[in-house]
Amino acid sequence: MLNFIYYPVSFILWCWHWVFGRIFGESSGIAWALSVIFLVFTLRALLFKPFVGQVRSMRKMQEFAPELQKIKKKYANDRQRQAQEMQKLQAEHGVNPLGGCLPMLVQIPVFIGLFHVLRSFKPGWGEVYFFDKAGVDSFVQAKLFGANLSTFITMPADQLELFSTTRGAVMAVAIPLAVVAAVATHFTGRHSVARQTQAAAENPQTAIMNKLVVYVFPLGALAGGFFFPVAILLYWLSNNGWTLMQQRVVYGRIDREEAAQKAAAIEQRQNLAPKPGMKPKPGAKPVRSAGVKAVNAKAAGIKPPTQRPKNGTAPAPEGSAADEATTSDSSANQISGLSPDRSPSKKQGNKKRR
Repeated sequence: MLNFIYYPVSFILWCWHWVFGRIFGESSGIAWALSVIFLVFTLRALLFKPFVGQVRSMRKMQEFAPELQKIKKKYANDRQRQAQEMQKLQAEHGVNPLGGCLPMLVQIPVFIGLFHVLRSFKPGWGEVYFFDKAGVDSFVQAKLFGANLSTFITMPADQLELFSTTRGAVMAVAIPLAVVAAVATHFTGRHSVARQTQAAAENPQTAIMNKLVVYVFPLGALAGGFFFPVAILLYWLSNNGWTLMQQRVVYGRIDREEAAQKAAAIEQRQNLAPKPGMKPKPGAKPVRSAGVKAVNAKAAGIKPPTQRPKNGTAPAPEGSAADEATTSDSSANQISGLSPDRSPSKKQGNKKRR
């Protein structure tokens, strides 16, 4: 039923075994182990570009996450309208949520296909997809440090005898592989969680998912070491190792791009800003005049500097007799009901013309 998965997986495995079999021998455990590892590398190399798109999409979604929260609160009672507005917002920012799931969705069938193909390699079997009987026999006879690649720790004793190996030999290989795979899974999860923003990390659903990735998944890899064949543990270890290195490379490149964009934006603002001594361009906001500054200083309670007269005499202090005399004279000359700039002989007001 899933032959469209089994045949491509077995073909890639056959190609790499043909390469390493010429170097280490057809029935060499190292040749088969490297074939499984490079099967993973081939798949991950094909998914490198989608992974970069996934990282960029996640970065953009973190930037407009507050807008998504506003939409969820605004249309909390209308799920259909909420989904429409969220899709519209994602389209405006050029984000495709399904594109971020592509690498994970592709790896699942490959894992299933490899697991099925390896389980099909049994003593006495004939052809298995792209492998003929000689290829199946070489896999069955291959040993990696005394353990066959198709064996696992909890395999029944009678089946272990068919592979001419012991449970102790399988445990000596499977347990270290499971431990290293669990450690690689833990650091891969921690590296992904460290890239999240504080707002995303405070989300309850995200916090639960982060705990699963950092702690539960590594424990799953460790427990799987007792039930998965040695070849699957090699697949798991190489896959997590590739993911960890790929994250460092891609995240580092994206960080450098963002730093270069910020530096270019700052440089552009500095170039557009007017230099000291340059006249403002038409339409620019006027600069405050000295009178406005004096009024603002007076309102703030700052005393303006005292100016000396040109003849060198000291200025009269505030509240002096001369000032009081001048004030009294000016008040004496003012007559109630008259403006100071009009003659006393004329009264204010308009007279009706006869």
